[in-house]
Amino acid sequence: MSKKQKKNYRLGYDAASQVQLHGMMFPGAVLVVLFNIIPLFGLILAFKNYKVTDGIMGIFTSPWYGFQNFKIIFSNHDFSRMLVNTLGINLIGQLITIPLTIFLALLINEVRAARFKAAVQTVTYMPHFVSWVVFGGIVINLLDADGGVINNILTSLHILEEPKVFMADPNSFWAIAIVSNIVKEIGWGTILYTAAIAGVDQELYEAAEIDGAKRWRKMWYITLPGIKGTIVIMLIFAVAGILNNNFDQIYVLQNAFNMERSEVIDTYIYKVGLQQLQFGVAAAINIFKSVLALILLLSANKISNKLTDSGLF
Repeated sequence: MSKKQKKNYRLGYDAASQVQLHGMMFPGAVLVVLFNIIPLFGLILAFKNYKVTDGIMGIFTSPWYGFQNFKIIFSNHDFSRMLVNTLGINLIGQLITIPLTIFLALLINEVRAARFKAAVQTVTYMPHFVSWVVFGGIVINLLDADGGVINNILTSLHILEEPKVFMADPNSFWAIAIVSNIVKEIGWGTILYTAAIAGVDQELYEAAEIDGAKRWRKMWYITLPGIKGTIVIMLIFAVAGILNNNFDQIYVLQNAFNMERSEVIDTYIYKVGLQQLQFGVAAAINIFKSVLALILLLSANKISNKLTDSGLF
């Protein structure tokens, strides 16, 4: 076979392999277009006086409304409360969750018994695969004033004189939301960190052992610096998503008694958009969230590049 024939054969083989790869990618690309790209055109509703009776064509034919939908949002006396709840639950939750997740990943990495390590990972990962409808029901039952395990423990230890209705106490909601989310997601959150730890050069640990370094020193001086890039990226994502609550969790745990501290932007969007059919207001809130998230992302990335010399871009 001549060089030209070999080259043509190679080009034909590469083209065929690319067709196969693009064929595998095509269904995913279609889903992205249908559920991520096309819905973006709906953001135009934020600047229109759209009514459900106008139908789909009303998205384009309904009259322009300017920034009236945004004025409706910011003039709502409950908006500041929802913003505080959203930021409070997310900010406090991330400040607690991220260090705990890293610490758990470090501990899992130090386990030498393979079976015990697999058991720990299975137990900590398992709650992630339980839906919030089920997990939220478990949380509500545990906190029930009539026979709930938490109340029984607290009253038996004389921390409480009588059972407390936690789910009806607005001041307890933030703690319930944060702790329940940690219990459910902390194991799953360790996956990226354990994968990053696996990529740390093992020769560094061997050299540290020769120098007499114990486990805690190896964690502090080798493991943590080795996964600094992953930690920084996760922190940036956490800052950018600080306005995104876990809707399923909040909606399941929310009730009329704790609404003062449980109403967040995501649940408000659901109620305004799907229950009250004010799609223009819901679209305006989403634009507000997206713009603020972009500002937070760029700011966090810039600060990270200055302080740690690493970031997303």
